[in-house]
Formats: sequence, structure tokens, C-alpha cells
Amino acid sequence: MLAVSAFADDNRARRIESKPISLREARIPTFLSATRLSSLWDRLHTSFWFLPAAMSGVSVALSFVLVQVDAWLGVDVVRNFDLLYTFGPEGARAILSVIASSMITVASLIFSITMLTLQLASSQFGPRVLRNFMRDRSNQIVLGTFIATFLYCLLVLRTVRGTENSSFVPHLSVAFGVLLAIASVAVLIYFIHHIATSIRIETLLAHLAAETRSAVDRLYPERIDQNPSQDKDETAEHTIPSDFEGGARQVHADGSGYVQRIGVDALMRIASEHDLVVRIEAPPGRFVSEGDAILAAYPSDRVSDDIANDLGGALVVGLDRTPEQDLEFSIRRIVELAQRSLSPGINDPTTALYCIDRLGEVFGRLADREIPSPTRFDEKRQLRVVTKVDTLGELACHAFAAIARYGITDVDVIARLLSTMDKLSRSSSREAFEAIMELRAAIRREGENQLSLAFDREVIQALPENCRQGVRHGHAEN
Repeated sequence: MLAVSAFADDNRARRIESKPISLREARIPTFLSATRLSSLWDRLHTSFWFLPAAMSGVSVALSFVLVQVDAWLGVDVVRNFDLLYTFGPEGARAILSVIASSMITVASLIFSITMLTLQLASSQFGPRVLRNFMRDRSNQIVLGTFIATFLYCLLVLRTVRGTENSSFVPHLSVAFGVLLAIASVAVLIYFIHHIATSIRIETLLAHLAAETRSAVDRLYPERIDQNPSQDKDETAEHTIPSDFEGGARQVHADGSGYVQRIGVDALMRIASEHDLVVRIEAPPGRFVSEGDAILAAYPSDRVSDDIANDLGGALVVGLDRTPEQDLEFSIRRIVELAQRSLSPGINDPTTALYCIDRLGEVFGRLADREIPSPTRFDEKRQLRVVTKVDTLGELACHAFAAIARYGITDVDVIARLLSTMDKLSRSSSREAFEAIMELRAAIRREGENQLSLAFDREVIQALPENCRQGVRHGHAEN
């Protein structure tokens, strides 16, 4: 539940202190806001029907266009090109019939293989990773290719006429259908290779880590010391009003689910227009039930029912968590893989080591970023939006502690955790360093108590006990 993600929608205002936002931005209805349109596109992108349906529509249109081109060219022109000429109506019907029947058969086979892969991935890696397989553009393109080829050949087949008085063979269209069949064979070969590599844990972890790194870049875009001349503005007018708790109106959810996206730009616009201060009570990743408070707007006497509805419309609530504005969810998926691999039923500590390595990579990237301010201001430097910001220390400690609970009796897992936390501490801030080192000491102490073999205890004892904070980003060593 990473609230900092709520600030990711405006890439023009990224500093350690929030940059004012202009009120001259387009004032569009909440239901047409970029946040909701982006959420709609994400749902289409993760669906297994959208791209195949789009490709099928293109193939239908293409069949009509090429048949019309055939009618315009005439058979005399086509006969000059041996590759396009497909003999008579019977030959054209035979070719198109064979292609159409084989394509729908292979499409059914591909769909069955995909469903089997999803079932295997769900049982082996956890249900949260199904999103990655559903979003896999390659699988969607493969299925769409065979369905589109089937529809194309079927529609072209109906135009072939072989009567004595009215004979018509769309030679160009039939030749293009043959090309589609050849392309489909190539796509089938690629699909077999792709589906075999996509279920490998190394491939899956690489995709999860890449998605998490992208989330870090998107939600924490400002690098440390990138704007060293800009100082924080801590004037009194930027503080939350002292009577906020008693004087704010709660905006309640009209449905249940997980907060997926927050349109901070829409909140800024509404708050500035009506001179409000809005605090986000339910950040991305939070589960809300119908009637739960999702926002608080101050002062309450300026918040009418219509304004409250507009404010609530800036939040998108869905069935599941999504990684676009929820960095903790992206991290959690990697942690879950490590936990499942350490369960007695699977007992695969090597996968847990891979997960720890990927987490170290992600947190190392996060350590190089400034933590955004939890406040946003308008162009008059008036406080408008407030939320909670999770830090590197919180995210890293929750992730490493969750893995340590399952792997505390495995010397390799403990050693990798301690080494990764040691490396991370060299580039973290002082606050994160203290939190990480406190957890590291607890894991080391508990690991030594849980390990039964003297050799394993010696491995842990050989690791540095007290780590020093690095000098990166200007932090002094301890």
C-alpha cells in the first residue's frame, strides 16, 4: 500500500518538495480523467480478448479490401504473376478450406496450452503472477494470428464463384491467405519456444524485477542531489490545519475493492477551485469496503455532495491490486515467490536466493531516489493534497522480514539476506540505514539460535556483525 504512488501522475512536478501545479490544465470530467482512462487501458491490456479481437477486426476489413482489389485488377493482370495465380475456383476453395480448418484447430490447441500454463503458474508460483502471463503480449498475438487467419480465409472463401456464367477467383486474396498460413506456422514455432521459457523461474523473476524497477522510476523519479539547490519550503502555511480532524468531511467509498489508482491532478483541481485541503485516507493498494473513508476534505462546510462525489471519482477501485501506483504490490509478488519456494511442499531455497538478489537490485535502485514530499501545493503555494509516503526502510524491512520468517532455519537464505542488507546499507539514507541494520541484527541473532549445525553457525558468524553506512549521497560512515 504505497501512498507515494498517488503522486506519480504528474511528471512535471517531481522534487523532494512538491512543485506547484497550474490551474490552467484541461478541466475534463472525472470519468474521462487520465487516471480512469489509464485504468481502462490497463484492464484491456491485461485481458486475453482485446488484442485478438482487434486483429480479427483488421483481418475482416482486409478480406473485403483485397477482394475489391482483385475485382478491380481482373484475372488478366493476375495471370502475369505466377505467384499470385491459383488456377481455378476449385483450387482456391481447397486452399482456403484447408487453411481455415487448420487455423481454428491450432487456435483451439494454443488456447488449451495457454490455460494449462496459467494453471501451472498459479499452482507453482502463486495466483498473483497470473497477471504477468495475462499481460504477455506474445501470447495474445499468437492467438490473434490464428483467429485472424481463420476469419480471413473464411470470408475470402465465400467470394469464390465457379459457375459457368459468373466465375470469380480472388487470386490476390488467396495468395495473401497462403502468406498468412506461412506466417502462422512461424508464429506457432515461436509460441512453443516462448511458452517453454516463460514458465522458467528465472524468466518470471526477471520480468517481475523489470516491472518493479519501472515502478520505482515512475513513482520515485527524482535522483538524490539532482536538484541540490532547491531547498524544502517549510513555512507555516504548508502545514495541515490544526482543526483538520474535527473540521474535515469524510468522503466514503461507494463500492468495495482495492484502490488501484488516484488521480492527484483531479484532486488538485477540485481542491484549488473550492479552496480545500484534501487528505488521502486510502492510498493505492488499500482494500476498502463500501462506506469506508477514502478521502478527507477540509473545511467540511465547503464540501457539498456534488464536490464529494467529484473527489471520490478521482479514485479507481477494482477487484485486485495493480502495480502501476502500488510499489509494495510489485515487491510483494517477489517476496511471495520466495516464501512459496521455502514452504515444505516445494522446498526450493535456490529460488529464494534469486528473489533476494532481485529485491536487492530493486531496493538499490530505490536508495538512489529522493522520497517525495507527502504534500502538494497549488500555484499560490497553498497546501491542497496530503498523503502518506512509505520509505526505503519500511519497504525493505517488510520484504526481508517476510522472507526471514520462512527461511530462518536455512543458512544460505540467512547469509544472502545479511549480505544483501549489508550492501543496501552502504547506499541508504541514515533513517533507512538504522532500520535495516536493526532488522539485520535481529535476523542474524535469531538465525544463530535456530541453526543446529555448528558449521552453519560459523558461516553466519563469519559475516560482518556491524556494518558501516557508506559515503554515497553524502552520508557519513559510522
